[in-house]
Amino acid sequence: MPRLNENYLNVQDSYLFAEIARRVKVYEEDHPDKAGNIIRLGIGDVTRPLTKSALEALHKAVDEQAVSGTFKGYGPEQGYDFVRKAVADYYARNGVEVDADDVFISDGAKSDTGNITELFAKDNVILVPDPVYPVYVDTNTMDGKQIIYMNGTEENDFLPMPDDNVKADIIYLCSPNNPTGACYNKEQLKAWVDYALANEAVILFDSAYEAFVSEPELPRSIYAVEGAKKCAIEFCSLSKTAGFTGTRFSYTVVPKELVFAASDGKELSLHDMWNRRQSTKFNGTPYIIQYAAAQVFTEQGMNECMENISYYMENARVIAETLRKKNIPFTGGVNSPYIWFKCPNGMESWELFDYLLDNIQVVGTPGAGFGVNGKNHFRLTSFGTHEKTKEAMERFDKLF
Repeated sequence: MPRLNENYLNVQDSYLFAEIARRVKVYEEDHPDKAGNIIRLGIGDVTRPLTKSALEALHKAVDEQAVSGTFKGYGPEQGYDFVRKAVADYYARNGVEVDADDVFISDGAKSDTGNITELFAKDNVILVPDPVYPVYVDTNTMDGKQIIYMNGTEENDFLPMPDDNVKADIIYLCSPNNPTGACYNKEQLKAWVDYALANEAVILFDSAYEAFVSEPELPRSIYAVEGAKKCAIEFCSLSKTAGFTGTRFSYTVVPKELVFAASDGKELSLHDMWNRRQSTKFNGTPYIIQYAAAQVFTEQGMNECMENISYYMENARVIAETLRKKNIPFTGGVNSPYIWFKCPNGMESWELFDYLLDNIQVVGTPGAGFGVNGKNHFRLTSFGTHEKTKEAMERFDKLF
């Protein structure tokens, strides 16, 4: 009989969004007459189609696969050089220098933020914000690592800062934040970099929503902070930036400067370890996807993406306007596609979830799914259509 990884007993039976889908399905079965009225503003999935540049590149790459002279089989596990350079050039246009050799191409930031835990021993102390994207907690729980929490609250604008009395080895930060929509400024990120350097810790920085940052003074990469390459790994994705949720493309930056001492005193490079891990367990993102992504990172490609992002941010404006009208406190919606608001009438988040579904057939995400501090908060996304978002908020306005 095999010995199983009993750490799985310590994770919730169902992933947050799977539980939401289950509850909605039950409601549809019980109320078939209302099933067609449901508006989904819960899961952060996009609705706008791929951009012109991405589509043209996909078609070209597919045609190449039909010709023996241009056919591509297995590619490099780290990603093709042309797309790694395209990512580095994109960083450069945003004022940040990144070595293309430090860029690793993958199929999703969710995958990489989970898989990166393999580089770190089980006795590391993991520091995560609360509320937090569930994958950070679940993957470390599955691995049996010790997790401690830093409180994100209304008092600190859901942007927890380092505490010198708390010692951590691995720190998860997400900015713009999922779920709260809050965004660290450069001085705040510098405080985290200083903390990590002083404690020989590593920051795992999720910047999946960097393209939504509209205020130019806010950093879109932790590498905008001096010293970050000695203590931070950055994860990003085209899922929300370019609508690649179904197409799958991400990139992780692991600087060569990330070097630490092993227990025997030998030097270990996180860059080399991640390269070894990917070479062993990952066969690379498909060529046609990488080719399309390279076009996304051009100036024209990004301009097209920004048109879609502007569309979503108009939805965020509509949501925010309704909440202001109702005097409901919220964060997000300016540098993020998410709106995080306090549940009205003293409700708890799962109570509000059921209340909205039952009364106005609007689906959001209960804050409790992101941690204890989300118990009385709720997340809505701006990734719907204009029509559906407007209709959802008109129903919300009448309900409250």
